[in-house]
Amino acid sequence: MSDDMTGEQKQKREAGRDDPGSMSDDMTGEQKEAFLAELRRQVGSTGTPTTARDPVNQPMIRHWCDAMDDANPIYTDPDAARRGPHGEITAPPAMLNAWTMVGNVPRVNDPQDPASGVYAMLDEHGYAGVVATNSEHVYHRYLRLGDHLTGTVKLVEVSDEKQTALGIGHFVTTETEYHDQHGHHVGSMFFRILKFRPGTGRSTGSGDGDGANQPQPRPRPSRNQDTDFFWQGSRVGELRIQQCLGCGHLQHPPGNRCPACGATEMGYRVTSGRGTLYSYVVAHHPRVPSFDYPLNIGLVELEEGVRLISNVTDCRSDQLKVGMPLEVWHMQTHEDVSLPVFRPARVPRNPTTLTINEVGAGDELPLCPIPLTPTLIVSTAIASRDYQEVHHDRDMAIRKGSEDIFMNILTSSGLSARYLGDWAGPNAILKNLRIRLGVPNYPYDCMTMSGSVTATQEVDGVATVTVSFQGLNSRGPHVTGTAELGLPRP
Repeated sequence: MSDDMTGEQKQKREAGRDDPGSMSDDMTGEQKEAFLAELRRQVGSTGTPTTARDPVNQPMIRHWCDAMDDANPIYTDPDAARRGPHGEITAPPAMLNAWTMVGNVPRVNDPQDPASGVYAMLDEHGYAGVVATNSEHVYHRYLRLGDHLTGTVKLVEVSDEKQTALGIGHFVTTETEYHDQHGHHVGSMFFRILKFRPGTGRSTGSGDGDGANQPQPRPRPSRNQDTDFFWQGSRVGELRIQQCLGCGHLQHPPGNRCPACGATEMGYRVTSGRGTLYSYVVAHHPRVPSFDYPLNIGLVELEEGVRLISNVTDCRSDQLKVGMPLEVWHMQTHEDVSLPVFRPARVPRNPTTLTINEVGAGDELPLCPIPLTPTLIVSTAIASRDYQEVHHDRDMAIRKGSEDIFMNILTSSGLSARYLGDWAGPNAILKNLRIRLGVPNYPYDCMTMSGSVTATQEVDGVATVTVSFQGLNSRGPHVTGTAELGLPRP
């Protein structure tokens, strides 16, 4: 392809790499067709097998489980693992492709690897942005301590040039077969990424840069000497409820006298922040610019017995149910004001394993909120051995066309597997995991997982349940997928 370039184009490639769109912008339709043909020349070819730097080991498993907050004991507790379906400690199945990741060392492109060659050509032609879009795992068996994996990558497909929300680019699909040190096939992965040209997305240039598109702040709450303790508490992450210093009665909203004993000496108690949805209403109109609609307004009954009205966030209106568990979080609305609002509470991990007779099509999995902290995004990327700068370096992420650092697809897989395992129990066996990514998971948002059982069936003599699931953040669906899990019989 380089032989078809003009001298001016070659000069741009060497001296103007900070303008990654320039090379592709200058290509004629005929040149683009020739470029695509060159990209597709190696479709169907396989690269040199890559052997993991280390065998499957306990420290790396612990690192993964700590970052993903996956407390399944069969991954870390020898006694629990011996009593489990595998008889020994195993690695979380979603770690499959983490073992052969290069890590934080210089990347050397293998000239025999067709996928690396395609990525390099796309980089040279300005498609410098990269984001994973699809991942499909198939697990033939869980990995045991000491397994030493080898992965062999095959280039499956290179798409036509597509216009996406992120930018103009090509989807590249690979298939990796994983074998242990004895040559046994332990699993496989289909993986699709988008290589795109930063600055060519559909939303580029839509803003006017003067903040006009920023949402208006919520109205400031009124406060006085009787309510200051409440607002001061929210600023430091505490839900404080007024308490009579005489009889201990709790009341909300705050007042200047105890309704139980009449005392006027009042203090407060810091509550657990946990409660249930006692009742709710969904507001559609009138629409105030400061709020997102439909607006979930809940009457929340705290564990301490007091009820208060607040917003219920991080779930759709049709997911609200009377009695659902909630937990408080504090929404900063102004530099000096935070509001206590509620989101669905994460249901504790199932300590026992569901049997196939306890599950039926249509069963709903509990909602699970996952606050998207920078620590979560960075630590899980490192635990999955993904050192792409876009997952931990904000400046580089922005340079490559993102708003901020964002969650990597290995983390999306790991959190999806954790969600399914927490529901099904420690001895459920994940057979496969298929996910598709949508909007990014950026810091300071929250992704709420939901799911439902779509079928129960026999697969190779194993009682199997199929689950569809989704993870929604404030922008829309981040991850959508399906999985099959083997469950024990009664």
